[in-house]
Amino acid sequence: MTRLRCAILDDYLNLALRVADWSKISDRVDITVFNEPFASPAAAASALSDFEIICAMRERTPFPAALFAALPKLKLLITSGMRNAALDLEAAKDHQVVLCGTQWGRDPTAPLTIGLILELTRNIGRENARMHAGEALQKFVGIEIEGKTLGVVGLGKLGSKVSGLAKAFGMNVIAWSPNLTPERCKEVGVGYATKEELFATADIVTIHVVLSQRSLGLVGREDLARMKPSAYLVNTARAPIVDETALLETLQQKKIAGAAVDVFSVEPLPVDHPFRKLDNIVLTPHLGYVTEEGFRNHYSQMVEGIDAWFKGEPLRRLA
Repeated sequence: MTRLRCAILDDYLNLALRVADWSKISDRVDITVFNEPFASPAAAASALSDFEIICAMRERTPFPAALFAALPKLKLLITSGMRNAALDLEAAKDHQVVLCGTQWGRDPTAPLTIGLILELTRNIGRENARMHAGEALQKFVGIEIEGKTLGVVGLGKLGSKVSGLAKAFGMNVIAWSPNLTPERCKEVGVGYATKEELFATADIVTIHVVLSQRSLGLVGREDLARMKPSAYLVNTARAPIVDETALLETLQQKKIAGAAVDVFSVEPLPVDHPFRKLDNIVLTPHLGYVTEEGFRNHYSQMVEGIDAWFKGEPLRRLA
């Protein structure tokens, strides 16, 4: 039997081969791991031209139509998760590439969101860094989140989970999204607000809607302008949901107290990005889904998916 080549992409932490048992397919597949992002679409096309199977991690490497066209040998692409906005589904179908995904166990983004809120309000990481640097006295005065209002944009599975955690900290929670109803808010046990009310009254606004054509720029300059000078914005969803330029200018002009951002229009975030120069923003490198348990789950299902594809029974097909 002819052996096929499998590329594991964007394994920044070099975890893929450690957390899953790839020996289940090693009799049929030669595996190559790519630990660094590709410098350009052309570099991706050149590096992947001889691979029949690709395992992609979330949206780290985009797969537009041009890349599918440049990979004539590609037969199977498995992405972590069951939704990947960076994949051109129609192009995959046109080039007869089988697209499959993996299912989540738990979503660790909600606890990360609360962690970012705590960092914004209590400066845990900043004080830790100062202590390690030899600073004798504390510098920052925190604020209490108990009794504060959290505005949740998007009350799906993740937004609801964040709401529950916030209520456990004694926060008042209100929510809004384009299709959200008062009835849904009542089910989750949070207050319903209009978009204008949410941005004007919330002490912290957190974003939890899915990226789509409808949600592009959902949080714009006018919304940021409505926020109180003492308010914070948290985005662990997707960068294009928030007007990134408007957010940058808002923070530069200190019109709000600060922001915590885990997602960016270009990832990894360029080293010269102006966000990195601000002292009122907490930056994390898209950590929302990055846990050992999560990677073990995704990579194990990729092994399972490749084995099933060889047997003519693809699992969790996307296209």
